[in-house]
Amino acid sequence: MSVAPAPQQVRFCRSRDGVKIAHARYGEGPPLVINTCWLSHLQYDWQSPVWRHFVEGLGRSTTTLRYDERGFGLSDWDVDDFSFEARLADLEAVVDDAGFDRFTLLGMAQGGPVAIAYVARHPERVDRLILSSCSPATIVDEQDAEMEEAFLHLIRVGWARPESEFRRVFTSLMIPGATPEQMAWLDDLQKMATSAENCVAARRARYDVDVRPLLPALDLPTLVIQSRGDRLTDFADARELAASIPGARLVALESENHILLADEPAWPIFLREVTDFVAPAPARPDVAEAVRTLTARERDVLRLAAAGNDNDAIAAALSLSPRTVERHLQNVYLKLGVSGRSARAAAVAALLAAR
Repeated sequence: MSVAPAPQQVRFCRSRDGVKIAHARYGEGPPLVINTCWLSHLQYDWQSPVWRHFVEGLGRSTTTLRYDERGFGLSDWDVDDFSFEARLADLEAVVDDAGFDRFTLLGMAQGGPVAIAYVARHPERVDRLILSSCSPATIVDEQDAEMEEAFLHLIRVGWARPESEFRRVFTSLMIPGATPEQMAWLDDLQKMATSAENCVAARRARYDVDVRPLLPALDLPTLVIQSRGDRLTDFADARELAASIPGARLVALESENHILLADEPAWPIFLREVTDFVAPAPARPDVAEAVRTLTARERDVLRLAAAGNDNDAIAAALSLSPRTVERHLQNVYLKLGVSGRSARAAAVAALLAAR
């Protein structure tokens, strides 16, 4: 019978400008730092049917460190600076205060660009990168600006009201497949998490962020994972991330929810993919040795296959014919000792485990 991890430990640190940031540690295992979205509250998340399964599930096999953004949750609410650089400094302060030398970084939703920038600035600190339901750029054009102004008006008018009709607009976009209980919890979490003024200021500060130029230089195992039907983040953004980060692997989840719910089929897939990625099984010596026998071209083909590309896409990326790509893959399968319908997946798994 397994023993449940000890209760979460909440601590506070100060960011570069003196703002107090609350962070919480839970679970045991390899360190996983979550740079989460704005909608969090370290205390109330534990009671929530929307977030509790995330913390509990990840804490079973990792030491999970998460924090409330400036202006939200248990962190300081009296904040003037919600800039991208300030948010990046908050992540730096939290990681340093936690004492992690190396860790896996999970960027969720609007935390994704901050996570990418952190890896680019501190590549020696991050072993693996996970990007979940996030966009590499938030460029606001004229049409987007009109929609955003409508959202900001809803926030100003209805965020703090006792009734939840105004906040339900955001809830319905984030978890359209939720039960009435789950929707009610997220409705309430919004006003618990921050003030209307902070929400407006934080959203405005997220305009025109673009980390796409950083993506090709990232050099670490990367997992991109997202729901196909996510109403807040276009699945095309996940494809762009996976295609732009060398060797990244894309996992598509069959869900319409931006926040995965505990009772939907996509949740255990997400949990398995993330926990296996954070703490992969060590490669067998014979497999690791076999991977080292691959030629540079065979590795290039296999890395692109690991990113979810089919043979035609691999051929186009490497200026080869599809037949040549297939020949390289057959050589890979032969060297790795895999065959049959699962040969491609087994070869990809061997490559990832041997990195």
